[in-house]
Amino acid sequence: MTSGWSFAIDRGGTFTDVIARSPENEVVVEKLLSENPGQYADAALEAIRRILTRGDGGTAASVRMGTTVATNALLERRGDRVALAITRGFGDALRIGYQARPDIFARHIRLPDQAYERVIEVDERVGAEGDIVRPLDEERTRAALAEARTSGIDALAIVLLHGWRFTDHEERVARIACELGFGQISVSHEVAPLIKLVGRGDTTVVDAYLSPVLGRYVSQIAAGLSADTRLQFMQSNGGLADAQAFRGKDAILSGPAGGVVGMVAATRPHFADDEPVRLIGFDMGGTSTDVSHYSGRFELTDESVVAGVRIRAPMMQIHTVAAGGGSICSFDGMRFRVGPGSAGSDPGPACYRNGGPLTVTDCNLFLGRIDPQAFPAVFGPEGDQPLDAQASRARLREVAEALGDAKSLEEIAEGFLAVAVDNMTNAIRKISVARGHDVTRYTLACFGGAGGQLACRVADALGIERILIHPLAGVLSAYGIGLADVKSIREESFLQPLGTDFSQPLAALEGAATASLVAQGVPLETVVLHRRSRLRYAGSDTTLEVALREPDEMRAEFEHLHQGRFGYVDKQAAVILDALIVEGVGDSAAEPPQLQVQEEAKPVSGPAIITEQTSTIVVEPGWSALRASDGTLVLTRSVPAQRAQALGTKADPVMLEIFNNLFMAIAEEMGVALQSTATSVNIKERLDFSCALFDRDGALIANAPHIPVHLGSMGESIRHIIDMRGSARDGRGILRGDAYALNDPYRGGTHLPDVTVIMPVFYSDEDAEPSAFVAARGHHADIGGIAPGSMPPDSRTIDAEGVLIDNLLLVDEGHFQEREVRTLLGSGSHPARNVDRNISDLRAQLAACARGAEGLIGAVREHGSDVIDAYMRHVLANAEESVRRLLETLDDGEFEYALDNGASVRVAIRIDRAKRSAVFDFTGTSEQLGDNFNAPFSIVRAASLYVLRTLIDDPIPMNDGCLRPVELVVPEGSMLSPRYPAAVVAGNVETSQVVTDALFAATGRLAPSQGTMNNFTFGNGQHQYYETIAGGSGAGPDHDGTDAVQTHMTNSRLTDPEILETRHPVRLDRFAIRRCSGGDGEHRGGDGVTRELTFLEPMRANILANRRRVPPRGIKGGGDGKAGRNWVERVDGTIEELSATQSAEMQPGDRFVIETPGGGGFGATK
Repeated sequence: MTSGWSFAIDRGGTFTDVIARSPENEVVVEKLLSENPGQYADAALEAIRRILTRGDGGTAASVRMGTTVATNALLERRGDRVALAITRGFGDALRIGYQARPDIFARHIRLPDQAYERVIEVDERVGAEGDIVRPLDEERTRAALAEARTSGIDALAIVLLHGWRFTDHEERVARIACELGFGQISVSHEVAPLIKLVGRGDTTVVDAYLSPVLGRYVSQIAAGLSADTRLQFMQSNGGLADAQAFRGKDAILSGPAGGVVGMVAATRPHFADDEPVRLIGFDMGGTSTDVSHYSGRFELTDESVVAGVRIRAPMMQIHTVAAGGGSICSFDGMRFRVGPGSAGSDPGPACYRNGGPLTVTDCNLFLGRIDPQAFPAVFGPEGDQPLDAQASRARLREVAEALGDAKSLEEIAEGFLAVAVDNMTNAIRKISVARGHDVTRYTLACFGGAGGQLACRVADALGIERILIHPLAGVLSAYGIGLADVKSIREESFLQPLGTDFSQPLAALEGAATASLVAQGVPLETVVLHRRSRLRYAGSDTTLEVALREPDEMRAEFEHLHQGRFGYVDKQAAVILDALIVEGVGDSAAEPPQLQVQEEAKPVSGPAIITEQTSTIVVEPGWSALRASDGTLVLTRSVPAQRAQALGTKADPVMLEIFNNLFMAIAEEMGVALQSTATSVNIKERLDFSCALFDRDGALIANAPHIPVHLGSMGESIRHIIDMRGSARDGRGILRGDAYALNDPYRGGTHLPDVTVIMPVFYSDEDAEPSAFVAARGHHADIGGIAPGSMPPDSRTIDAEGVLIDNLLLVDEGHFQEREVRTLLGSGSHPARNVDRNISDLRAQLAACARGAEGLIGAVREHGSDVIDAYMRHVLANAEESVRRLLETLDDGEFEYALDNGASVRVAIRIDRAKRSAVFDFTGTSEQLGDNFNAPFSIVRAASLYVLRTLIDDPIPMNDGCLRPVELVVPEGSMLSPRYPAAVVAGNVETSQVVTDALFAATGRLAPSQGTMNNFTFGNGQHQYYETIAGGSGAGPDHDGTDAVQTHMTNSRLTDPEILETRHPVRLDRFAIRRCSGGDGEHRGGDGVTRELTFLEPMRANILANRRRVPPRGIKGGGDGKAGRNWVERVDGTIEELSATQSAEMQPGDRFVIETPGGGGFGATK
């Protein structure tokens, strides 16, 4: 018996959950509103006070808390004032990040606000190998820090290039800051000693931003407790930390991490000792659902994005989907939609008596799946009324009227629940099936206040046959917090070949983890250390965690994991020990609370409703529920689930949304497979690829939103294969097990590095012709040509750009044609430079296509081929109708846009309102060019599809239906429909941007953006590198443009500066926003960037760009953005100006400088 009460508390955004245990082991559960200023100052302290008062006094011996204080401060940007001290030249590096935009279809690109308010550029520079390029100027640094401190800023984040490894400069800046009296000093090599400037920098800023907030909250809690109370907080990594050791970077998932710990602890007794514990966590709340995966150990991720901020700290791997009890249900005229918007707590669901919208909770209430009597009477103006079922009915009646009473209210409510379940199961598939786990072998661990209402349906959708629901499922995060161990995780980048001695850095990590635990009161003799590593192949960024052992054992385990996760191993590739990890654990010795539960009873067969203290459980037909001795409800499938569904082929608004999601989910799973299995940086890290599904005629059905220039263009490639091989026109036909490859720009390709792999899908053995197609397009690092990287700025014919692939039989009835592929890639006057890499990426594309084919065939098994074919037609019709509605709002317009080379793209948009159709007429565009700025017709098609989709604010499906109402008129033999052997490499990356800008400008909805991708390549015999560089986006009628971001037809990522310098003999001297380069106007265009690179070895550098002579245009009276500029600064000081398309031989010490254009302004300045 303990000497006092112990409390486990989860302070959430809406409710604070408390599980208290008395000295006599009595368990008390309390639930309070987290914010109730009229009643109490803090919910946690109030709950403790109430429980102790009811318990006839006593004291709190221990308090363990999870809190959303840090998360909410980050989401709402309410942290402390922070200054960022960063290497000179990189003041904008964290703002630019990896330059990708979060929503590729947004006209107004919104990027997250930065947590720091002031930047101090520190005069210092350390090279990748520790060489001092520029000594630290302590005097200037002190003056700048003093000015920030005088302004009232008390928190400082120190982030210097390569500071994770070479710490002297960071330490010296920290000492100066300490002398100046900064209260919070976060230093990157202490916060996250890991390579990657951007991720480490964001983490350090977050730590400085949130730690003071946490500190004040910790002090507030401590002040309300006795001095003898042990106060601990839950960290994102699933372990507890002493109050004084709790840092901002470790607090982001404080509450949800407790849920995962609680899930494992609560379910473990229901597995045999020798039975593997496999769990899918399903935590459904009011606004969202958290899902997690457990298979014997907690899954931690070393890099997460929260509220738009990259966090490089160990965190539980939890995936959140915007589907909860409060998710808004709506009918858009074609589809039933659930979320992502939520009714929140104000106004809340319609049944809350506050005029709220229709929600998932309303549907459950109307269908009798919620007992109104189980809810407290806290609704209405006076807060004393029960749930209002009539309000739910009234909202459902509104949907019925919009449907023309084609469905009953029950059918409507059931339809919305079906869509909600579909959203949740798709989220679970992303963390399980997409990562190679057979989810049918798992148990669904259900918790959260709303999870039990839909648990059986989610399990059925996934093929799971057992569900566990703990009696404290509604407060399981608090339950887990009460059982968690004390943890201290220390990690550090190592970046050496596997087999290199790591004993010294490992010993330092062990010492730091142990010291941290001992300082928190953990006895030294009880500390347990777990030693792990992150391994990766050389040249890759994808790591896998492996326990530290002998090198041969580590490699074997790494290859086993790699094969299971990604489907291949590379026996020839070097394995890199990327990072060392030491996890120190102090056993908390906490025992699960002993609950008083009902005696075991007979199983309850569905349909039935079981009401618990903190949740409601719906037992569906075919399921049975039995209460175990610990109070857990064990739900099992008593009747085998009927996977096949008898659906009609007529369009249904519920099934239309579900099939839209299904087709997109398959395409996205293909993308995950491709990114995971590819070896080239372009595909794996820059994400320059796309995956898609097509119907039997080659019409695009679903294209995962990866690279916009690929959108809509792959269908031409599919149709070419059908034309050449369909109906055995080639004497052979399209056979099962086949796959084809092409990159021919005149056959649906874009440019030669973009290789498309096409796989036919046969739904049944009787089908003579393919039932559908799947395809994966990826940018290969090199496909030959006159320049490494196959992006020559001066090509004049297609032959100079690489090896042309047309209708290649890549796989012959299941047999990969490696010899023939190698022969082709090694042929011609300019063959591919690394055929092994091409082969590897082609295999990855095949793996992605196989995943897509499996997904389609699985859907056919469940629904039938007639239904799949019908809904492919329906999703095309859905997209077509969405575009026709858009065209009703557009006016005629035209625009002519010149390129730097003297050519121009001219487009006229003509709207036929009666037919709700349009013509995009490119007559008047320049004739085929002698340079490489010719763009194949597939580029025009992709640009038109992208523009139409972007002009629609609602998230509609992206497929060929979007172009059905539009006629594209492109003169044959023009630069937009060139004839062989025209060079086209710039057409894909540059002319595509011109076409897109011209179309937007012709609609009058958006000014031109930077209008180029700024393709920059360099290389020699040992190194090759390619990047596209961001610029300014164009302004619109209601928004300014955005600075320093990828626009329109590209969204590829940029290599982190520290990774770039570690892998290549170059030094990035500056990467900054190019201030005032956006066009003036009522709404300004976004600014471009400046990027400066010094070469450390002889190399050839190439720029392939546009908008160096003709600036990005403003429209409606807005000013033009500034044109871009490129030049070389020789080591002797000589300046060599370069054109938009030029090469330069670089010598050690030479600097290549690129200024990218700003976006055009919109409207005259007022």
